[in-house]
Amino acid sequence: MASQVVIRGERSGAEPRPRRWRGFLRSVVLLSCGLVVLLSALYFFRVPLLRSAASLWIINDPLQKADAIVLLGGGLETRPFAAAKRDGDGYASLILVARARSRPTHEVGLTTREHDVARQVLLKQGVPDSALAEIGTDVRNTYDEALAVRDWVKTAHTTRLIIPTDIFHTRRVRWLFRKQLRHTGVQILVEAVPGREYQQEDWWRHEQGLVAFQNEVLKFGYYWVRY
Repeated sequence: MASQVVIRGERSGAEPRPRRWRGFLRSVVLLSCGLVVLLSALYFFRVPLLRSAASLWIINDPLQKADAIVLLGGGLETRPFAAAKRDGDGYASLILVARARSRPTHEVGLTTREHDVARQVLLKQGVPDSALAEIGTDVRNTYDEALAVRDWVKTAHTTRLIIPTDIFHTRRVRWLFRKQLRHTGVQILVEAVPGREYQQEDWWRHEQGLVAFQNEVLKFGYYWVRY
C-alpha cells in the first residue's frame, strides 16, 4: 500500500494559508483606500453638496395675488414680518391668524399668547386691524392649522392662499395643506422666508440651521406616516 504524505496546515486542493491572508489584506487595503477617497471627496465638495440638499428640500412657489395670507404659529421673528410685507405689497388684503392653545401662564397673565404677539407685530408693521382674521381654536401644531384653514375656506369662497414660513418648514407645509385642502379647489402657494440666524447658503455652519433641517426631515416623516 502506497503511503500518503500529508503536509501539516495544507489539504489536497486547498489554497495555502499565506496566499489566502494576502488576498484578505489586499481587499482590506483597497476598501480602506476607497473609503478615504470617498470621505475626502465629501469633505472637499461639502459646500455644493449641502447647498444642493437644501435646494432640493426647500419649496418656494412663485407668488401670485391671493385671497388671504396664512400666518402660521411660531417663527415670531420672521413669519409675521413676511406676512405684513406681502400684505403691503398687495398680494392679499387679509391675513389669517390661528388662535394658539392657551397655557396656564397665559391664563394668569404672566405671558402673552403667541397669536396675540403676532397680531401686535402685524399692527406695528402697518397692517390694519380690519385685515386680520382669527381662525381655529386651541391650535397646537401645523396639522391643526391646516384643519383651521380648511374650516375657514368652506365659507370664505377662497381660490388661492399664500403661506410664508421658514425655509426648511416649507416642504411639510405645502404637502400637508395641499392634502387637507385637496377637495376645496384652493391653490396653496408656499413662500420660503429666510431666517435671521442662518440662510440657505450657509445653514450647516449654524447650530440653528442644523437643528432645523434635522427636525424637519424627522417631522416630515412623522407627518407622512400619521396624516
